[in-house]
Amino acid sequence: MTALKKQPEPDFMVSPDIETMPRAALGALQLERLRWSLERAYENIPHYRQAFDAAGVTPAHLKTLADIAKFPFTLKTDLRDNYPFGMFANPVRDLARLHASSGTTGKPTVVGYTAADLDRWADLMARSLAAAGARPGDIVHNAYGYGLFTGGLGAHAGAERLGCVVVPVSGGGTERQVTLLRDFAPAILCATPSYALNIAEVAEGMGVDVAELPVHRGLFGAEPWSEEMRVQLDRRLGIKAVDIYGLSEIMGPGVACECDAVRAGLHGWEDHFLFEVIDPETLAPLPMGEAGELVITTLTKEAMPMIRYRTRDITRLTDEPCSCGRTHLRIQRVTGRDDDMMILRGVNVFPSQIESVLIGVPGLAPHYQIELFRDGTMDAMAVEVEILPDASQSHAELARAVRHNIKSIIGVSCDVRVKSPGEIPRSQGKAVRVRDNRTKG
Repeated sequence: MTALKKQPEPDFMVSPDIETMPRAALGALQLERLRWSLERAYENIPHYRQAFDAAGVTPAHLKTLADIAKFPFTLKTDLRDNYPFGMFANPVRDLARLHASSGTTGKPTVVGYTAADLDRWADLMARSLAAAGARPGDIVHNAYGYGLFTGGLGAHAGAERLGCVVVPVSGGGTERQVTLLRDFAPAILCATPSYALNIAEVAEGMGVDVAELPVHRGLFGAEPWSEEMRVQLDRRLGIKAVDIYGLSEIMGPGVACECDAVRAGLHGWEDHFLFEVIDPETLAPLPMGEAGELVITTLTKEAMPMIRYRTRDITRLTDEPCSCGRTHLRIQRVTGRDDDMMILRGVNVFPSQIESVLIGVPGLAPHYQIELFRDGTMDAMAVEVEILPDASQSHAELARAVRHNIKSIIGVSCDVRVKSPGEIPRSQGKAVRVRDNRTKG
């Protein structure tokens, strides 16, 4: 193996006031770290050297943060094309950990971490937990899955770094989850939002009112969720539901997190990441406040720097001051992905839009699935919903109401199938919202 060029290591120690740093100073810090990250990628990763050369740029072309637009994007397919270790800036023997996606749609995407990367990840997760309202000494019930998925271990390390007491229960075994929530009395619940609702439902069946338990904050991520889902989580669990964002290719959970004081956009930790929004069709950068696709560049990642990674997540950015005092920009909650978008008779639809219509409809449980299928030469959609045991409406009445609401609010016609209680599959981690059967039959 070709020896890797050693890059000078910058000082990544975070001062106590990093979260309230003036934006001009934050920008200067980003520029310094961005230069280092570009150089590390260019010198040590053949994919980036070839991509930069093809675009006619080198790290020396970076003079301002805006110059990042000159550099090529990184796609998930680049990670798969360089499977397993071709995107690493370090020899594998120098790494401390590997994670990987499930690979259900092809080769898995593999990510690596040096010991210093893991240390920074723990710091950022601790920062995120603190922003969400966790404090040293709190018991954290961690129902994110452990293993190659980054959620469980990422939240675990951050909670320990903050000085919390971690219950590493992982996902599944929902009745046991309820028992531990009741007996251990944690203050913080970490889970996907769909699984948190599953926990609440199982608790009700066990005669346990989760809303009366000491848990007061929920740190929910790993899947898009709507404001209507937040209302359900707040009410049924008796908590403040806080959104956290991350993705394995960039780090894992803790790239951005809401502050519990406002819960109006996730603070992106700009001392470690550069955030852009682009038009997903033209690929042109968009100004602050306009909706588009989120693009992230890592600034401090050693093992696997990511340059302009296209997340496919649709959002907008704001640098307006937050009443919590943090100066880091906020990312509007991601409620859909560009590659999750469904186009039905010319109308763009995201699963989260369907969720917003369904949640809170009287007589419906907060569980649903969407089926896509072909109706002749056209794409069509069926929405499966679940009736509550005590619903006063009939199945037919609920189906008519849901069809009407989806048509009037979103503008598309669809089939609605009302299922009996318990028929919609429950999430044990990331919820499967869409079944695409358009190629069947």
